[in-house]
Amino acid sequence: MGDTPSTGLIHLADDEGNSVRVEVLGVDPRWAGGLDAEIVVGTPFVSGRLRLGLSRSRLERWGEALERLGGGVDAGWMEMDRGPSVFVRLDGERGCPEVVVEDESGSMVTVRVPVVPPDDWIADHQRRLRHVIEDWVPLLAG
Repeated sequence: MGDTPSTGLIHLADDEGNSVRVEVLGVDPRWAGGLDAEIVVGTPFVSGRLRLGLSRSRLERWGEALERLGGGVDAGWMEMDRGPSVFVRLDGERGCPEVVVEDESGSMVTVRVPVVPPDDWIADHQRRLRHVIEDWVPLLAG
């Protein structure tokens, strides 16, 4: 583990000011087997933050979603789970990729954010995931 643990699990952004990020905040103080994190949505029109817990299995499922996206297939993450869901659609409503964040179990709000990520974004996110797992998972109980 490095001196500073990696905190950026997801960072999808474009030159238009649209972004969706998932930031690891630390080990969840209420649950020693998970990480405290937040989804951060920012656009010129709307912005917001939503807390969530990340377990090792959720991190692994994000890796599976990245594999599907790398194969050219849209993917959902944390769907049918407690808390928010994140969907990445490679060809969204605006003719570019989009990230949809749904918080149906909490605020009942859905946000659709079009983003045009760089060509290597999937490989970059696989590296981000690997760093988060290497830096944070050893700190979890159980």
